Amino acid sequence: MATMAGIGSSKSKSVEHEGGRGLQKFVLENGLSLILVAIFVITWTLQIYTGLHEYNDDCRADGQPTASLIGYLQTGHFWEATGENWESEFLQMAAFIWLTRCFYQRGSPESNNPYEKEEETPLTERSPWPARAGGLVRKIYENSLTLAFLLMFAISFVIHVIGGHVEHNREQLGRGLPGQSLGEFLTSNTLWFQSMQNWQSEFLSILMMVVLTIFLRQKGSPESKKVNAANDEHE
Repeated sequence: MATMAGIGSSKSKSVEHEGGRGLQKFVLENGLSLILVAIFVITWTLQIYTGLHEYNDDCRADGQPTASLIGYLQTGHFWEATGENWESEFLQMAAFIWLTRCFYQRGSPESNNPYEKEEETPLTERSPWPARAGGLVRKIYENSLTLAFLLMFAISFVIHVIGGHVEHNREQLGRGLPGQSLGEFLTSNTLWFQSMQNWQSEFLSILMMVVLTIFLRQKGSPESKKVNAANDEHE
């Protein structure tokens, strides 16, 4: 009996140990995503907090009623700011992914080597099913990363337009001016100034990433070449 109890106790400890290792393994293998989700939630919360106060300050200045937190989340001010920033980020990633398949930069780890032909990983039973399906399904899957970012860009742009239209008309009302129709807002300098000031910064950051990674290093980062690698090498 004592022996059986000992075995049971040992198994229990082993299960607990395996459970602990399972959690550790999950955090180790997904730590980058977890920390980025945490940073996103924190910064979006701070955006909402500061945006609420800015919105209410503007409302007081215009003699309009202020909003509660729940009320603020339904305003154009919140959705305009959110969509405006998301759209530029998703456009940046879609452009970066697509352009790096078409164009090259000597010495940048963000670029393919123009003198080496890309070799596809052999198809196996563990390959994703769209890759194994072939035909149109495979063709879409081959470009699905770019398409996904373009879809998120389009959704964010719609959010920006609708939120911006509502917020623009609220500001116009506060100044005693007539509002615009959605069509008028779509062709307004207001909308495109908001977009272009974000888009240009995203393409500038891509350019800096491509060029600076030729000459500079960050040890341990997969976005950087090895410290000892020559500047004109591809990795």
